Amino acid sequence: MAIVEKVIDASPQQVFDVLADGWTYSDWVVGTVHVRDVDDTWPRVGSRLHHKAGPWPFSLQDTSTVLECDAPHKFVVRAGLWPAGEAIVVFRLEPLDGGRTRVTIGEDFAAGPLRWVRNKLNDLVLHQRNKETLRRLADIATRQKADR
Repeated sequence: MAIVEKVIDASPQQVFDVLADGWTYSDWVVGTVHVRDVDDTWPRVGSRLHHKAGPWPFSLQDTSTVLECDAPHKFVVRAGLWPAGEAIVVFRLEPLDGGRTRVTIGEDFAAGPLRWVRNKLNDLVLHQRNKETLRRLADIATRQKADR
């Protein structure tokens, strides 16, 4: 499992507000290039976000489903990218002094061919991808904090 953490200069609720806005996913989730639709019930358990991932003309359409939502502390999503497979992505938000948040993201392949080729190279790629994902998430959360 690839695990990455980052301290963000925003409260857990401000960070979670970004997670709860499915329409922003293509802005901060590396690899997601377009959000096609978001269930009205997002981010409740069972709700889905419909997205495209990967570069055109090889983009794949799939969905991600909320598995667990404990706002503003934990958020778990099953991210689909078939035919490559799907991953379970776990976000944990820990409050820190000064209104900051330690965000940890853990991602592991749960089904499909990517699960079968688990190796250090995959972990390295996921680690770098999620490092950039958290950087983008931080940019949006701190920008929204400044707008309040």
